[in-house]
Parts: sequence; structure tokens; C-alpha cells
Amino acid sequence: MDEKELTQVDLFTDGGADPNPGKGAWAIILQAKGKYKEFSQAYTRTTNNRMELLAVISGLEKLKEKCAVIVHSDSQYVVNGIEKGWAKSWRAKNWFRKSEPVPNADLWVRLLDLVDQHQVSFLWVKGHNGHPENERCDQLASQTILENNCIEDVGYLTEKPVKMVSINPVVPHHSAKAKVLKEGDFCTNCQIPVIKRVPTNRKFHANQSYYFEFVLVCPSCKTVFNTEEAKREIVKEKGLFG
Repeated sequence: MDEKELTQVDLFTDGGADPNPGKGAWAIILQAKGKYKEFSQAYTRTTNNRMELLAVISGLEKLKEKCAVIVHSDSQYVVNGIEKGWAKSWRAKNWFRKSEPVPNADLWVRLLDLVDQHQVSFLWVKGHNGHPENERCDQLASQTILENNCIEDVGYLTEKPVKMVSINPVVPHHSAKAKVLKEGDFCTNCQIPVIKRVPTNRKFHANQSYYFEFVLVCPSCKTVFNTEEAKREIVKEKGLFG
């Protein structure tokens, strides 16, 4: 039996922060089967690169079946990260690059998982160059930043690293292969105990299938860990994308 032909989807994305870092937003356009939808979201504090990544992630998360997707992005950081294999290389090295933690690893993890679920290719487009959908996404993101409906970018924490104080000067060894399951477990990147964070101003997308009630965050390298214990299901809606 022939494999079912995949639905062709065009995903146009843009995102940014003003200033960088600062208040930010992403915006996307989804086109498939003659259907056209726009989505956007603003954040209280984030960065340009995180908004570019979250734009692609949010678009792919809206698809409710395996699709053949062309992502149109003006971010070389995002496009090259996938097309040149940077993200897969970082993942193979446990999200370290030249002995330093990879920035935005929490989002790269999500993006790689989504890319594996679909047939995805990335196409770089020059920003502010008259591309209709790119210009529209830029306009929509800029408008969204001005609105008051902002949420917190949980993965981007602005707190200074917590100084660890212990009566035992020896830091317990923690295997890099061990899982981070609860507050106090050691970060697999830098061996610092993680802390529990509950997102504020949470907003769900119509097609979102699950969310995490809380996350575990390393106060030093800021790596975010999701756990099955925190996972909560959301009833899906019908249709290709919400």
C-alpha cells in the first residue's frame, strides 16, 4: 500500500526583541490546502534568537498530522542551525560548544523533536526586502509587542546565578546520563542543583496537546528540564492546524 501523501505546508516566520534582550514577539503565517492563518505572541523579556526559534516551533506545533513543511525564515541562526547540522552536533555533545553551554538549548531541543515528526526543509529569505509574507510577519510581530497580552519566556531567566553554600565542601558527583526528575537533582551540564519554576501568565494555543505545569531550571547555566510529572494533557481540536 502506498504511503499517504503528505500535506504541503508553507510556514512563514519572524520574531524579535526590542531592545535585545527586551520585550519581544514572534509571528507566523501558515498556508496549506488554500487555508491561511496568522498567529503571534508577545513576551515580557526575551531575545531576537529565541523569538525566531519560537516562531518556527509554534508553527510546527500547530500541525496535527505529519506534513511536508517549508519553513521560510529570515534568521540565518535558525536556518543554518538545522540545515548545516549545528543543532544535531550540539545535541550529540550534550548541548555544549567549546566547553560552554549552547544558548537556547531548551528551544533547540523542542525544534529538533518537531523536525523529526515532519518532513521539514528550511529556506532563508532576506528580511525587509519586499517578501510579502515576511513583511507581514514582521509587521504582525511589531504590533504584538505593543500589546499588553505578554507572557513569560520561561527559558530565558534574567536572575544571576545562585551561589551554592554547603557544609560539605565536596560537590557530589552526578553522572551526565542521570535524569533530572525533581528539584534538587543535579544539572547534567554543570552539576548545580536545579530549582523549580512555575510559569506565569501562561497562554495555550488552540491546538496545543500538552503543557508543563512547572519546569526545573539550572540557576547557573539556565538549562530548562521538563519532566513527565509536570506534563499535563490538553484536548486537541479538529483540523490540520488551529
